[in-house]
Amino acid sequence: MSRIGRLPITVPAGVTIDIKDGNTVTVKGPKGELTRTFAPELGISLEDGTLTVTRPNDLKKNKALHGLTRALINNMVIGVSTGFSKVLEVNGVGYKAAKQGNKLVLSLGYSHPVEMIDPEGIESSVEGNKITVSGISKEKVGQYAAEIRTKRPPEPYKGKGIKYSDEIIRRKVGKTGKK
Repeated sequence: MSRIGRLPITVPAGVTIDIKDGNTVTVKGPKGELTRTFAPELGISLEDGTLTVTRPNDLKKNKALHGLTRALINNMVIGVSTGFSKVLEVNGVGYKAAKQGNKLVLSLGYSHPVEMIDPEGIESSVEGNKITVSGISKEKVGQYAAEIRTKRPPEPYKGKGIKYSDEIIRRKVGKTGKK
């Protein structure tokens, strides 16, 4: 049995879960509302403030979907109650980030500034050289943070570029002089 899939999800106060036909789960909380449709083979039940996910048999597909479904529902519950955020750092001489309305403007050593519009439901903020991406959907927060990072990934010689705050850049030794 899936170790993650069999864990029950405790529903915090202020969060309501609605399970419709076809395994469409709607989670409402203080931060917003998320809806997602899951595989119809799996059983999703809500009893006494705890949500459980069950699978009908041990087919490989159902085993794979069991833990995935439980993790996705848990992320939805956490998202509408507390939210998710990722912090990126901009490192490099002349590299900077600024916010203009719902636009993130990045100066990354190119001949032009890179402008990125915040997706719906995602908010970004800039403090010094740190960019914070936050929202209720873990998937969308991670995707937008990854898109920001791809504009100038960190390089291994000087460490210039955009990196996650908890990311460790493996540094390389540069050229050596002639002997």
